[in-house]
Amino acid sequence: MRPTVIRRKDCRLCASFNLKLVLPLAAAPLVDAYVKKEKLGEEQPRFPLDLFLCLDCGFAQLLDDVDPEILYRDYLYETKSSLGLPEHFGRYAADVIERIKPSPGTLVIDIGSNDGTLLKFFKERGLKVLGIDPAREIAATATAEGIETLPDFFGAAYGKKLRVKRGPATIVTANNFYANFDNLVDLTEGVHALLGPDGVFVFESSYAADMISNMVFDFIYHEHLSYFSVKPVQKFFNRMGLELVDVQHTSPKGGSMRYTAQLAGGPRKVSAAVGEALAAEEKLGLHKPETFKAWSEKIEATKKELLSLIKGLKAEGKTVAAYGASATTTTLIYHFELYPLIEFLVDDYAWKQGKYSPGHHIPVLPSSALYEKKPDYCLMAAWRYAEPIIAKNRKYLNQGGQFIIPLPKVEIHGPKTAAR
Repeated sequence: MRPTVIRRKDCRLCASFNLKLVLPLAAAPLVDAYVKKEKLGEEQPRFPLDLFLCLDCGFAQLLDDVDPEILYRDYLYETKSSLGLPEHFGRYAADVIERIKPSPGTLVIDIGSNDGTLLKFFKERGLKVLGIDPAREIAATATAEGIETLPDFFGAAYGKKLRVKRGPATIVTANNFYANFDNLVDLTEGVHALLGPDGVFVFESSYAADMISNMVFDFIYHEHLSYFSVKPVQKFFNRMGLELVDVQHTSPKGGSMRYTAQLAGGPRKVSAAVGEALAAEEKLGLHKPETFKAWSEKIEATKKELLSLIKGLKAEGKTVAAYGASATTTTLIYHFELYPLIEFLVDDYAWKQGKYSPGHHIPVLPSSALYEKKPDYCLMAAWRYAEPIIAKNRKYLNQGGQFIIPLPKVEIHGPKTAAR
């Protein structure tokens, strides 16, 4: 039987043992394990969230790997629930089709396809699609809605068998799921097996440089084992018989990078964007532990400032809620030690409402609670979506409430600032 959590000792990309802890974060329960009232008595163990840097290839990663059966078999998150992500995937599919120019009816496979949102856009453009995702209920729903989705974990052996059954793929995508997979060698061998001679592998994931510059530390949690950047990805693909031919900076997750690779010796030329990204990373010192140390110190300074602010408000008798019951909220609450200060969470999605946050069991209410309970302040836990959330909750500001924005710097957003 596999242990609940395994700590690997080598780099996930280059197998080096030359690893350094660069960002220690507070251990937390599984970050999206919001529970129903009847399960409040069940223990929710905490797992480490320490970020390590490979000093040989420059790859940032978690070393503690929670059993995927625990993480994904009953996974609840759906792509369509993320604000703006379906629209982004529509543009994503259009971009890939424009660049790759696949023939009508050729095969697109999405690994970690979730609810099939991305594949729907490829299907609408006349391509044959297939999803692979271990979340059984989500896979079944996607299939029922017209996107065939196999409820399986993917790897080298699986990819080879699928190639025999379904033929070569013109496009294989993995996106954020690529960052969630421990054995990237096995997964990438499976991708290699699926690709036709002119096929491409495209994945998009949070970009380490943006995480640092935009203070997106709360995107670090158990599912996200890898925090990619161009230099280590290029080296890894070369080792795996692939060639990185293009990179594109995109906006989701506080800043992401889209990587496109082909089989080594494939027909496409390497874009100038690859060299430009490598030069930019070198200039930033992105693969040096000193860069992460400075980030860690900035995170701790922000934590101190936020706690001082909220504790001062509580001392004055003010009430404080928080907006957003997501996975990132759990990382934020645990590392910033916010639990005793938050009275309730609000969230716009019905499947989170009525549940309780992981570990601390803060109740999750609909956003209407802002108007019914009228908290004096609301911490914007979903701070990357602050602008649209504030725009649709001006009534809360007009009734005297104020939003506290925790990141990338601490700010208070009240009726006067909203009117600007």
